[in-house]
Amino acid sequence: MTSEEIHSRLQTIFRDVFDDDAIVITRATHAGDIPDWDSLAQINLVVAIEKEFGITMSLQDLATLTNVGDMIDLIPAKVA
Repeated sequence: MTSEEIHSRLQTIFRDVFDDDAIVITRATHAGDIPDWDSLAQINLVVAIEKEFGITMSLQDLATLTNVGDMIDLIPAKVA
């Protein structure tokens, strides 16, 4: 799975979770860039990502994430 494939799948997840088809994420996108990204949205986002990729992220994994790029880099390690 390439970074581009992961990014595309994450794009769909973000649009679904935030119910906004206009959201465009980049590797640099972080919580401050999306007004509705609060703690509840964070939980929904993590659950949707885990379900989409068939992975489980630990609290330690989540603590290392600062932006979408970090998610893109983490997912292949969790899938393997």
